[in-house]
Amino acid sequence: MFLNFAALGIGGLFTSEGVPSQWYQTLNQASWTPPGWMFGTAWTIIMICFAFFMAYAIKSKETRVKLIWIYAIQWVLNILWNPVFFYFHEVLAGMVIISALTVLMAYMLITFQKNQRLATLFILPYVIWLVIATSLNGYILFYN
Repeated sequence: MFLNFAALGIGGLFTSEGVPSQWYQTLNQASWTPPGWMFGTAWTIIMICFAFFMAYAIKSKETRVKLIWIYAIQWVLNILWNPVFFYFHEVLAGMVIISALTVLMAYMLITFQKNQRLATLFILPYVIWLVIATSLNGYILFYN
């Protein structure tokens, strides 16, 4: 769980300055953009759920290596999106990163559903949130 929240903390270094920034506030944003407080709440719940999944799934010796690789890639992508989008204002690059993260987590959900059927329910909030976040990034990309 420490690594999950470390990722949030590192990403938060860029998000905390980015959300209230003039650049972000003047963007044409989607009508379904959640209020700012919801992002921290959602990510906290998502990372707790994801930690439960990882604690359960890591026990499976047959999928452990694959799980660790996917986890590592999602960790990097999750952190990388924040500075790319909020600090460098690279909306297209952010879209590529968040799309890759969304596809990776959907792949994780589908792949591990075979062996850890109930545990994968803990990944579902992450995938749903990423679909929403990807749509928000896409809206900003296409309407600004």
